Amino acid sequence: MQKLRYYAAPKAETKAPPSSKAVHSEFLRTGRISRNREDWLPDERRYLTYEEVAARTGRRLERAAETTHDRINGFHHSIKFPKIIFHRTLSDSPHLGYCHVTAARTNFAQYADVKWAFYIANFFAELGGDELFFDHIKQNYGRMYFAVAIKPEAENKVMTIDRSIRDNGLLFQTIDPKEALRNVLMLGARNAELRKIITKL
Repeated sequence: MQKLRYYAAPKAETKAPPSSKAVHSEFLRTGRISRNREDWLPDERRYLTYEEVAARTGRRLERAAETTHDRINGFHHSIKFPKIIFHRTLSDSPHLGYCHVTAARTNFAQYADVKWAFYIANFFAELGGDELFFDHIKQNYGRMYFAVAIKPEAENKVMTIDRSIRDNGLLFQTIDPKEALRNVLMLGARNAELRKIITKL
């Protein structure tokens, strides 16, 4: 696969009103050389490093996560999720990444005390593969929202996907922000009354 290259777009500048005559005809008529910046070649493209692209991507993802977390916690005073925001970018495509928003625990009919984490990604993909968690990545969607069941890994003291809940550990996946909000709130609702309110969203 060809290695991607990224470059910084030139910053928009306030432009002088365009002259009525072309540059070369103005020179032939008056003998003056135009000093207007618009009449010269644009600045040479400055290519960005993967680290710079990853940093820009991370800032955008974390801003989206902050906004999403505020919306979730603003729904009802009895539903409050911790803010645990961090991001990762894909090593070969640093313009693509995902951001952790929050984590909590819930109970299902067959499972008790299920720990889960909620994420936002700036791409769409099939989730939960054995070797690659993100498979068949598609960039034609703005964002993807998903939650996975997690469990602590004793050896490395980190959280990993809990595949005992489902094969891929996936609790939900959507491109619809309203559906994502509803699903996260349902996971955080502690009683039937709150669930009834949430289902009306």
